[in-house]
Amino acid sequence: MTSVRQAIDDAHRREWAAVLAATVRVTRDLDLAEECVQDAYVAALDSWMSGGVPARPGAWLTTAARHNALDALRRARTLRSKLHLLVEPVEAEPSTGAVVPDDRLRLVFLCCHPALAPEAQVALTLRLVCGVTTADTAKAFLVPEPTMAARITRAKKKIAAARIPFEMPDPARLPERLDTALTTIHLLHTTGHTAPTGPTLVNDEFAERALDLARMLCDLIPDEREARGLLALLLANHARRATRTAADGRLLLLADQDRSAWDQQAIAEAHDLVDGALRGGSPGRFALQAAIAMLHATAPTYGDTDWAQILVLYDELLKVWPSPVVALNRAVAVGMVDGPASALAEVEALEQDGRLAGYRYLPAIKADLLRRLGRRAEAAEAYERALALADNDAERAFLAGRLAETGPVRRPARLGIDQAKSGIASSNGAEQGE
Repeated sequence: MTSVRQAIDDAHRREWAAVLAATVRVTRDLDLAEECVQDAYVAALDSWMSGGVPARPGAWLTTAARHNALDALRRARTLRSKLHLLVEPVEAEPSTGAVVPDDRLRLVFLCCHPALAPEAQVALTLRLVCGVTTADTAKAFLVPEPTMAARITRAKKKIAAARIPFEMPDPARLPERLDTALTTIHLLHTTGHTAPTGPTLVNDEFAERALDLARMLCDLIPDEREARGLLALLLANHARRATRTAADGRLLLLADQDRSAWDQQAIAEAHDLVDGALRGGSPGRFALQAAIAMLHATAPTYGDTDWAQILVLYDELLKVWPSPVVALNRAVAVGMVDGPASALAEVEALEQDGRLAGYRYLPAIKADLLRRLGRRAEAAEAYERALALADNDAERAFLAGRLAETGPVRRPARLGIDQAKSGIASSNGAEQGE
């Protein structure tokens, strides 16, 4: 039983996007395709228990999902109008389309259609291609879960109503979808780098999937500097992933991580990619984030971190990506260069701005600055707010420990994600922390 469940879990992680892409070609309906694929995975549990795990689980699931789709179309009395789809090869691609080597990346570009709003494109791709839950997608955008669910539903309806074709765009039109594809992979990485919910700090499945997609995208368009920057950013963060928690799952700050255990091969590859991404003109947001990550990755010790250069890079990043999350991360660098009082003023200004209401790292960073200033009672209140917003067990344990060190536990009304404003979180959050 355990081996079958493991095989299904592996197939879900590795094959979901490919199976969904094949099924969408039959249904031309995202909701129906998703339902048919889910039913195929349910059927696999019974079938594989009695008959064994097939040699090609993905092919088995694709066949089952396509049969489910055809049965559904027949029940809806639309089979006759869809007969031409029965003989369409799963592997077929329009002759004018770009050559994409992997169904997962192909489906990313399919969902990133310019007829949809950019945030809807990203949300739809995270949900369908990457398997991120609606709740975690909402956290990534700092919006309530019902808002995100409605956004995804509207995107699906628009695709159906506008009869948006499920085909790869002409290579000349790929650039108009590139930024959304990069953003989606970046957010998937962010969700894996620090899981919004759950018992562990890292979601290895999402982190690995994001890295794979970033590498495939870079291979597809090797001259695209932002694709290089994104891959470099993910590699630099991936290099230290194993050291971000202790053996007992406890969160370790950057200052406490074993740098000798960082993946030097990944860091070297990221270094070469950053070097290429920064050349040839003004760097983009992913190249700049990668450069920041590399300064952390290459510092021999935490004390050797070049915070002044990091602050310069954040100044540049704010110009090309004026996000309140970037401004918050910049405040961390300000605190290391100019002291916690200067940083606290910037964090309080972001509080007044309101766009980061419900973002757990805002009160967490404020609490750390107040702690460093010796304002223990105020720090305790900020730690309480951060703890109320955190749903990841490792982060909650860390915050609870800091709260216990700082002052008595208070019990204010829980601040929920329903108070959040729109925004997209950066994967470089709270650099001094993790």
